[in-house]
Amino acid sequence: MTERFSAREAIALACDDFRELPVPMRVFKPNGPLSWQGYDDSRRRAVTRTGEDESVVCGTAVIGGTRAVLIAFEFGYLGGSLGERTGDRVEAAYTHAREHRLPVVSLVATGGSRMQEGMLALTQLQRVARQSALAREAGLPQIAVLRDPTTGGGWATLGAGADVTLALPGSQVGFAGSRVRPPGADPAAYTAEAQVAAGAVDAVVREEELRETLALWLALLTAPAAEVGSEVEPVPPPSALGAPVLPATGWDAVRHARSPERPRAAAYLDAYFSRRAAISGDRCGGSDDGMLCGFGSGPAGRTVAYAAQCGTATRPAGYRTAARLIRLAGRLGVPVLTLVDTPGAANDAQAERQGAGSAIADLFAAVATARTPVTTLVIGEGGSGGALALAAPGNTWATPDSYFSVIAPELAAAILKRPASEVHATADQLRIRPQDLVELGVVRGIVEHAGR
Repeated sequence: MTERFSAREAIALACDDFRELPVPMRVFKPNGPLSWQGYDDSRRRAVTRTGEDESVVCGTAVIGGTRAVLIAFEFGYLGGSLGERTGDRVEAAYTHAREHRLPVVSLVATGGSRMQEGMLALTQLQRVARQSALAREAGLPQIAVLRDPTTGGGWATLGAGADVTLALPGSQVGFAGSRVRPPGADPAAYTAEAQVAAGAVDAVVREEELRETLALWLALLTAPAAEVGSEVEPVPPPSALGAPVLPATGWDAVRHARSPERPRAAAYLDAYFSRRAAISGDRCGGSDDGMLCGFGSGPAGRTVAYAAQCGTATRPAGYRTAARLIRLAGRLGVPVLTLVDTPGAANDAQAERQGAGSAIADLFAAVATARTPVTTLVIGEGGSGGALALAAPGNTWATPDSYFSVIAPELAAAILKRPASEVHATADQLRIRPQDLVELGVVRGIVEHAGR
């Protein structure tokens, strides 16, 4: 069974030097705003049981050297439910974060809104959502850690609304709590692991790794990309890791790019970043292992956001995750690096049902309207619009063992009703070699090999 940590135990797992914020004062009439019989007695028992006087504890903390505002739910206090006083404290915590330019870390464990306060409790979700939105507008990172259980409005605001959402193993996570689900509902669908698979949670993190993981995320997301008032500079493209020799023919370019020995995205990311942390999922029900996204410590220690294709056909969830990454980087003032390597967008029936066209369109829009500069390196196959969606206009580079084409040479020959013997000649006609792309003005240049 998943261990349920109290608010103070969760705080101790996550941070050092926790200092509680002043508590906003609110005077209730007997038994609360609805005069709910027995409510005062329930609250007194909750205080005795937990040592807390409300379902949330808010303060500032140091996590790996970064000061942050911490919001920790106490599930033992009326199921960690949100009432008016909960809303008061969360709002005060967010206000403190904005005034002091601090990131917000939420350690969530809640059953939802407090029924003893009726609709006044439910409307606290609007208060919390507004505070989260104000932090987002202010460019402050928000990280959520989902504990057991995280359900109802707490999941649908602080949890799912965070920039980065982590979860402890085995935690119940879902909008529907265990007592209100349909009869026969599969309990496995309401877990942290299921939410990762569905693209709603970035990662499951073990308790003993939580502090280190939070420290890394906070260090990456709070590192300034530029001095206040100055523009964010684009990052340089990575050096080439594969074959340094340019292809003699178009088909040579295709053959080099498709070689199983050619370095893939993971190798480029490992060489470019000293450390990195990944986000996962499109927040729309899907994830794509063929699109690596996250933040890393790049050249000169600068934080850089990355979105990298892994050589597979990119699925709609991959495009949506990359768009999410680019927009988050823009809000935080972080430059972006994208690595292009795909034979094209996934074109099976499932991809169409998942909205391939709209997902690609969304990524084109995210790149076109990016608030921080995007640098792109084509490291392998550049297959049509499915690759171009990830490429930065005017700041795309290529490795010697890559190509970029409006269509794969084999498909071009088929459309033109040419025999298979003319595929190689068609590749030459398409002018897809890196040097051709430079001459055409499609890419800025060919990056040098790392060994030179």
